[in-house]
Amino acid sequence: MYSELASKVILITGGASGLGLAGAIAFAKEGAIVVVADLNQATAITIANQLGTQHLGIGCDVAEEGQVNHVVDTVMEQYGHIDVLVNCAGIADQARPTIEQDVAVFRRLLDIHLTGTYMMTKACAKHMLAQGKGSVINISSIAGVSGLTLRNGYSAAKAGISMITRTMGCEWAAAGVRVNAIAPGYILTPLVQTVIDQGKLDRREIERHTPMGRLGAPEDIAKVMLFLASDQASYMTGVTVPVDGGYTSWGAPSDAFTGSAD
Repeated sequence: MYSELASKVILITGGASGLGLAGAIAFAKEGAIVVVADLNQATAITIANQLGTQHLGIGCDVAEEGQVNHVVDTVMEQYGHIDVLVNCAGIADQARPTIEQDVAVFRRLLDIHLTGTYMMTKACAKHMLAQGKGSVINISSIAGVSGLTLRNGYSAAKAGISMITRTMGCEWAAAGVRVNAIAPGYILTPLVQTVIDQGKLDRREIERHTPMGRLGAPEDIAKVMLFLASDQASYMTGVTVPVDGGYTSWGAPSDAFTGSAD
């Protein structure tokens, strides 16, 4: 479908699970060379091997600048270029009342999601700018645009990701490097399914608030990754694309008008 992605080098952080894994599989099917970077190095290597011998798995804590630079240096040494970066690395937040939240966890959420995205993009952009082209795809969230109660750290980090998507996208537009983001709604990843099974997330309430009436699948996000990486999105930069089944477009379901128009 996206023949121009064949042989392109795609670096995906958090690529061993969830949205990152769905993206890795999708890019590999298009003939791209996928570098799976993940905190879980063993799983990253296993995933890369399953995708094919041309792919690479490597360990990385995106909150550590030295590890970020090592990953980028390794990719450049092995392949000579980086065409697409997908910043998917993330951790779960602490959904509890603000006065009970741990400041250390708040800081860790910012370190992984926001600072990690910033550092990895900065490291890759140096090479993309030298190449005169490149595409960065960040993962924001509906939490970055909606007031999701109890989720301070996660929401702040995701809002920050949307903003640096805009600032970097504008900075590098004339140089041929595009920066865009995806804001997923509730996606049925294994982690989300576990939270539902534990009774910590009300699936029926989410579906009631989603005009499409369902949670998304990881593949729904992967399809948008492919599009943003492709030439078909060549005039797009600095934007955050909601992929949420209409979640952020709709007010509370109870606000739906049911009375007479007279």
